[in-house]
Amino acid sequence: MEDCIFCKIIAGEIPSTKVYEDDEVLAFLDISQVTPGHTLVVPKKHVANIYEYDTDLAAKVFSRIPMLARAIKNSNPNILGLNILNNNGEVAYQSVFHSHIHLIPRYSKKEGFGLKFDDNSSKYDSKKLQEIANQIASKVEK
Repeated sequence: MEDCIFCKIIAGEIPSTKVYEDDEVLAFLDISQVTPGHTLVVPKKHVANIYEYDTDLAAKVFSRIPMLARAIKNSNPNILGLNILNNNGEVAYQSVFHSHIHLIPRYSKKEGFGLKFDDNSSKYDSKKLQEIANQIASKVEK
């Protein structure tokens, strides 16, 4: 895609700090470095988000994640954990519309990065949960 910053990085038109590359994916350091080692994993094929993946592309991209996560973890003994994050759509904080997975090393709980999950369990009884599950299950493509 012509105006896609990640496509330009993949093509070598914009420099990046590469961590890993093969025929299917490129992994490079995020310029923002939320924490040291913050890496982006992008498919070389332009897809805007997870909704555009087929099973073949998903296998190619997601099969690299454990290897890259281990490499990041093993690169620094101070890394205590790792967030794997994929944002899809502007409302989900996607800012570059070329699918990418963030691998964010965690060194402590006080790094200026966090995820917060609210406990909404009081709003959902078993009937409502089953209704939601059935609605999702009816849309699974086999």
